[in-house]
Amino acid sequence: MFTTQEGLGGAAARDEGRRGDLEFRTTPGLLELAVERFAARAAVCDGDVTLTYAALADAVLGATRGLLALGVARGDRVAIWAPNGWRWIVAALATHAAGAAVVPVNTRFKGEEAAYVLGRSGARVLFAVTDFLGVDFVAMLRGAAAALPALAHTIAVQGPAWAAVLDWEAFVRGGEVVAAPAAVARSREVSPDDLSDVIYTSGTTGAPKGVTCTHALTLRAFRDWADLVGLRAGDRYLVALPFFHTFGYKAGWLASLMVGATVFPQAVFDVDALLARVVRERITVLPGAPSLYQSILAHPNLAAFDLSSLRLAVTGAAVIPVELVERMRRELAFETVLTGYGLTEATGVSALCRAGDDAETVATTSGRAIPGVSMRAVDGEGRDVPPGEPGEILIAGYGVTRGYLDDPAATAAAIDADGWLHTGDVGVLDARGYVRITDRTKDMFIVGGFNTYPAEIERVLQRHPAIVQAAVVGAPDARLGEVAAAFVVLRAGASFEADELIAWSRERMANYKVPRSVVVVEALPMNATGKVLKHKLRERLRAQ
Repeated sequence: MFTTQEGLGGAAARDEGRRGDLEFRTTPGLLELAVERFAARAAVCDGDVTLTYAALADAVLGATRGLLALGVARGDRVAIWAPNGWRWIVAALATHAAGAAVVPVNTRFKGEEAAYVLGRSGARVLFAVTDFLGVDFVAMLRGAAAALPALAHTIAVQGPAWAAVLDWEAFVRGGEVVAAPAAVARSREVSPDDLSDVIYTSGTTGAPKGVTCTHALTLRAFRDWADLVGLRAGDRYLVALPFFHTFGYKAGWLASLMVGATVFPQAVFDVDALLARVVRERITVLPGAPSLYQSILAHPNLAAFDLSSLRLAVTGAAVIPVELVERMRRELAFETVLTGYGLTEATGVSALCRAGDDAETVATTSGRAIPGVSMRAVDGEGRDVPPGEPGEILIAGYGVTRGYLDDPAATAAAIDADGWLHTGDVGVLDARGYVRITDRTKDMFIVGGFNTYPAEIERVLQRHPAIVQAAVVGAPDARLGEVAAAFVVLRAGASFEADELIAWSRERMANYKVPRSVVVVEALPMNATGKVLKHKLRERLRAQ
């Protein structure tokens, strides 16, 4: 069997790298220690609001009292449907302190989609916005109230209150009936094995499923993550990835609290605003999906921004073009660029490059397993493939979810009897245990009998000097079954003919991989975490 487990096996793997869950035990414990260590340091800077670590703890205590006054009990679920901001962080930490689990809700969801998550999770309280970019999230739930019998209270973290919606200040004032020592006592009752959150999968295919995670799993994984990537006290961390996603939430603000960094939440992704903020706030850490860096590098006035403060970039969530990593170092002057791999069902992080890895390793792999995690690559029959051969990536170890909330059938389909999580990702493990993700099993298509992986084609297309981004899907073909169809985004001012790109491709890849059609688009359809929504591209092809 070919596996990789950071050189560990069995019980040793389970006990290795346990600094986070033993040091902090729970998220409330993390906040207590953070105040002891960094009380006067800025924890969160959000517009005109700056909270020191001590002030953050005070705000969390007030919100915890508010939740207890609303009757929130240990084991309850509390949903947050809001853009990145300081109140998101306070609401999440207060939920944990009350012994409840956070249910982040995708800010791109419409009312029906959000209602599905609220209903499936049984959320008793909802933190939401009533005015964000002119949209009232709570109003979108009208008509769904009857389907949400568990939802008892809604609090506006931004925007005016109306009807049964409490505004933030009224919510905090309502907590004054609960004594502060009672709230502190509740936070200290929280166990490392209590649920910290239920994060719903993106649902790009099928209905979203609620992935459960405990305090211990989160703290262990992201203390290791912070150490391995080199996040440190005094860093100024711009979190552009959404808090409803594991990366923005756990590798973002939660990891920052562990080390004494300062969090700068970014509510809306706008390249000009982001670059201006990097300059103004002297940002040092800017992780993100590949699309974030591609957008920055494509900015026509990039040279006008002083980005010399940037130190650390960590990317993942998609196949990473080698050229992108090279340009990030060369043109954005990052000291450290690391790639990683993870998914919600495995606590968000399973593999990472290390600071000492050579440039080729960082550019061509997503690193090796973090301590306590095992990885395998298997064929369609579940047999291990040799190093260097592609197969489905399987993950085992402490970080694998205990299951989907109230969905044993889906849990059994994803995690086998031996505890291996079947990721659906196609990848290659080399002899060192480094993983290179090549595609998703569901995105693969067959051209004349040849298995064809879109990401392999996309990496080649993105080397074309006129192309910023590329996405490839299978298009029906009477003779070959399916053929490659490419959607491309051009660099500013660039142009080319589709026939020219097809001819260029024939010189660089096997004939069955060459796109038979090329469509130029202004932007690829993406979800909020930077993943291309390929089902939308397939729908466009079918419509044509």
